[in-house]
Amino acid sequence: MSNMMRDSQIMAQTKDENLGYMSDMALELAQMAEDTGLATLAYLFRMAALEASTANSELNEPDDLPHQVTSH
Repeated sequence: MSNMMRDSQIMAQTKDENLGYMSDMALELAQMAEDTGLATLAYLFRMAALEASTANSELNEPDDLPHQVTSH
């Protein structure tokens, strides 16, 4: 059981790092788009960064919904 817990912690940490990287990269792309006069593209990259950072914080909060879905 401890191997499964360790693996799940490693997977959660990797997902957390990936989301942080995606957020940072989207912000860099937004800045590059803004520098070249592409305001709409910059806006979209900023929204992607916000989405990644929001998903990142949601991973660290306990779920309010049940984990099992019933079919009815």
